[in-house]
Amino acid sequence: MSTTIHRMFRPLPSTHLPELRRASWGRLFGLGIRAARTEAGLSLERAADLAGMELSEWMAIEDGHVPQEMDRLRAMAGAMEINFEKIMNWVFLCREAWEL
Repeated sequence: MSTTIHRMFRPLPSTHLPELRRASWGRLFGLGIRAARTEAGLSLERAADLAGMELSEWMAIEDGHVPQEMDRLRAMAGAMEINFEKIMNWVFLCREAWEL
């Protein structure tokens, strides 16, 4: 049986691992943002509007594309009325999402 499992789940080439790791941490960050937004009772549209962002940008962040500007993170915290430190804790936790 272990041979069958080993064949089913072959190791990925090491060149793909950094991008997969980055994508996984980005998705976790996005899930945290989504949870905070829904806890705040905000729709996607309203949250993006309050943060001064395009709806597509907010949606991309919730889908795992991490913002590169600190101003975006501050705007998101303000829109959801959460402490900026909370978002920075998620950034710290998910820091590999920003690493290349």
